[in-house]
Amino acid sequence: MDNISHNQNSNMELTLKPTHTTLVDQVEDCLLAHFKNNDLKVGDSIPNEKTLSEQLGVARSVLRECLSRLKMFGMIHSRPRKGMTLAEPTILGGMKRVIDPRFLTEDTVLDLLEFRIALEIGISSDIFEKIKPEDLKEIEEIVSIGKMIENNEYSISSETMFHTKLYQITGNKTIAEFQDIIHPVLTFIKEKYHRELSAINSSLKEEGITASHADLLNLLKKGDKAAYRIAIEWHFEPYRRLMRDIIKKQTSS
Repeated sequence: MDNISHNQNSNMELTLKPTHTTLVDQVEDCLLAHFKNNDLKVGDSIPNEKTLSEQLGVARSVLRECLSRLKMFGMIHSRPRKGMTLAEPTILGGMKRVIDPRFLTEDTVLDLLEFRIALEIGISSDIFEKIKPEDLKEIEEIVSIGKMIENNEYSISSETMFHTKLYQITGNKTIAEFQDIIHPVLTFIKEKYHRELSAINSSLKEEGITASHADLLNLLKKGDKAAYRIAIEWHFEPYRRLMRDIIKKQTSS
């Protein structure tokens, strides 16, 4: 395979050396190094394809594949007749493209679910610090049109709208973007483990360990941060018990 290196005056040359990476990977690494070494900022122009391919010593088809990757991640913006410029990538943009529960192992799906639970519990304090009257009004509307199926189980749309709004209140774009990424995973879990979740919710109802969207809303209105923290943990308890049950089955089989 081929290997790329660059000298100190930022000219890029192709050197043939044994390597385990593909030529496109090498071109990508070299381009990223070129951007850093030249201290390029968002909005700065990038040389055109012809110039880059000549400096790198690679075919334009290879370069285009590399540039397509960077465009996919949002790092390069291309405009007709104006050329390419460096852009700010979305932090989770690449993750959003590849996360599909059909292509993930059960362990990975559960890891993502656990991460989501930890994240939402973790932003509780931030929600109380940043929530505004208009946010409460919007949550009220979401709760009023929400559809609870049974035993504190909600439809996918109701669940998504409610929790997306909580993420948005933080004002953190990366946190809000994560909700879009995790959505297909939650849908997959609800559908695949519907029976198990239904049984768990029934048990939790008998134990008195439930917290509905309406309960969470009331605590937000009261400004009771401590009670909300407990309630949001109760709200996610069905998923936690599901994960524990699955892990037990895995270890016993």
